[in-house]
Amino acid sequence: MILPLQVTARNVELTEAIKADINEKAGKLDKFYDKITSCRVVVEALPKRSLYNVHIDITVPGTELIIKREPNPDLYMAIRDSFDAARRKLEDHAQLHRREVKHHEEVPHARISSLFPDRGYGFLTTHDGREVYFHEHSVRSNGFKNLKIGMEVRYTEEMGDKGPQASSLSAV
Repeated sequence: MILPLQVTARNVELTEAIKADINEKAGKLDKFYDKITSCRVVVEALPKRSLYNVHIDITVPGTELIIKREPNPDLYMAIRDSFDAARRKLEDHAQLHRREVKHHEEVPHARISSLFPDRGYGFLTTHDGREVYFHEHSVRSNGFKNLKIGMEVRYTEEMGDKGPQASSLSAV
């Protein structure tokens, strides 16, 4: 961390053991993301409820990660749970920063080129010029009767007995 750890206590006196535990856990956060510029921890006792809140505010380049957990009757567990959540949030941020997030393929689009309402099927023409068969049962939300030639649709393609066919078809 570039700036030192800042620990604030509200309605509770932090023992040296608790301060050491917080320092140790905060120091380990650098393993999950080494560009932390500051870390602020607020330990708060809720006197009438005998619960403890531990909030962690971590600043990294470009954003601030705020960790808030449910209050816990055990102070050590509240600290542990908050730092576990901070670790997960830092790991997620690091993956985003390294662009390791899974990118899902975009659902293909096509246009309806032929429609045979009396027989309950039709054909799509894909953007690369292929023809794909679809049946009225492949159209989502019973929307087959609302389809028109030239309409753009989203679909999932699978291999049928006689070639490619569309399933999960819906209008764009």
